[in-house]
Amino acid sequence: MEKKLALMQPYFFPYVGYFSLINLVDEFIVFDTPQFIKAGWIERNRILKQNGEPTYISIPLVKKPSKTNILDMEIRSTENWKNKIFAQLGPYKKKAPFYYKVVELLNSIFDLQTDDLVEMNIHALKTICNYLGITTPIKIWSKMDEEIGEVTEPDEWGLEITKALGGSSYINAIGGKSFFNKEKYNDRGINIQFLEQKEVEYNQFTESFTPNLSIIDTLMFNSVEEINDLLDKFELV
Repeated sequence: MEKKLALMQPYFFPYVGYFSLINLVDEFIVFDTPQFIKAGWIERNRILKQNGEPTYISIPLVKKPSKTNILDMEIRSTENWKNKIFAQLGPYKKKAPFYYKVVELLNSIFDLQTDDLVEMNIHALKTICNYLGITTPIKIWSKMDEEIGEVTEPDEWGLEITKALGGSSYINAIGGKSFFNKEKYNDRGINIQFLEQKEVEYNQFTESFTPNLSIIDTLMFNSVEEINDLLDKFELV
């Protein structure tokens, strides 16, 4: 029986394609052991301003040495970042049909009291998945007691973890396609594919659609049923 796995870093309210990947696989592994890269998608994402231009929402972090791993990153809780995000969502109030539902959802996410960045991001992922009816198990790599083969190149993490967990297919987001050597996977009996999100559009603030925003934007303008339709708009290559 085929078992599909995916491995992704814990992004902060990622775009809809990230949830398409979770929904597609049988087991989703949050890869939290690599080195943290500043100003990436782990600590921030994009929503819209009233004029339709994108702007960043972010989670403030305690300053750490440059080689700190993702799992060791801490939220700077002295800053009132949650209220700042709600203020940035103000433009959605008049035009987004699901504004109040999303605010309620975010309140349930932000009720979590933690300084752990990974814990907060995974809590957000799981809460949104529950809202959308996505039932894929989400596991944290650093908390899994699994032995894997030696990893000598970065593209081998997906291979060794898939083998260790009894997977037969590994699915990655399309952005990493050039990074992987498919022959390595095929030689070990693992089918590797890449999820390419088809361009999705829905009504935003203006006639010009801005793609690849945070799932927050998608939630604001679409019902659960509509988002589930969007989740299926991808191609495996």
